[in-house]
Amino acid sequence: MKRIKIPGVDQEISQLILGTMMYSPDSYDHSTKMLDTFFEAGGNTLDTAHIYGGGNSERLIGQWMQERGNRDEVFLIDKGGHPYGGMPNRVSPEYIKQDLDENLSRLNTDYIDLYMLHRDDPEMSVSTIIDYLNEEIEAGRIRTIAASNWQPNRIVEANTYASDNNLSGFVACSNNISLAVPMEPMWGGCVNVDDTARRWHVESQFPLMPWSSQARGFFSGAFTPDNRDNGDMVRVYYNDNNFERLERAKQLGKEYGFSAIQVSLAYCVHLPFPIFPIVGPANLEEMASSLGALELDLSDDEMAWLNLEID
Repeated sequence: MKRIKIPGVDQEISQLILGTMMYSPDSYDHSTKMLDTFFEAGGNTLDTAHIYGGGNSERLIGQWMQERGNRDEVFLIDKGGHPYGGMPNRVSPEYIKQDLDENLSRLNTDYIDLYMLHRDDPEMSVSTIIDYLNEEIEAGRIRTIAASNWQPNRIVEANTYASDNNLSGFVACSNNISLAVPMEPMWGGCVNVDDTARRWHVESQFPLMPWSSQARGFFSGAFTPDNRDNGDMVRVYYNDNNFERLERAKQLGKEYGFSAIQVSLAYCVHLPFPIFPIVGPANLEEMASSLGALELDLSDDEMAWLNLEID
């Protein structure tokens, strides 16, 4: 698997990032097999969060790293600041510190390679956020920082403040993008990459680590216009344009010997800016599918055709 260096990060990052939301010590054999398989294929980057499984994802990763003795080989992304417990905004320093303390304890490590804020609070000044995160960088508890579900203008504002004050800014963001274009965010407080944001990524070459990069299985074959059992998928993805994208992905996949969902992931990989899709395979078959998508090359015309930009 290709590994790519992005500005501000010492370690190279694998083209695909393995999402570990569903991993847990309760499914130890399955979870560790998935991690081992990903690393055997050349992956080195894991994505977890304080909120995932009530901490079980972090606990499983910590146990696995300790048993494998591979902490230095893992590029670990963790997140804090997700709202819960009736708190709509938890990105103030006191809450981030609370989450970070627990992140590190669960992971049984003394540092996190890339720490992301899981949400934004537009009412909070970027100076307060950046100043605090730099204190944690100085303390060695985190090495780099990023923003998940932040609007580009807020990222630019934060990074401008960091640059003006000789501080570390965000090196990437994690917002949603996929071949299927969502009509609204899947969850409250989430940010999708719209046309304006896409142009910003292209022009600035700011790295993106998108969640739901395969549109939560929209291209898997499980979703048809007549199957409306999943209300969230209907609400977010069900429209004529997305089903046309699905048909085109099937057609192109048939031509090249790939599945439609592999085509959809290859589409993300080939977007014209640094991009590291987060994938969340549920089993080894889905892992093989995600890894296999990296073998599909798409031309500019095929990219435009898949996205309905040309007939």
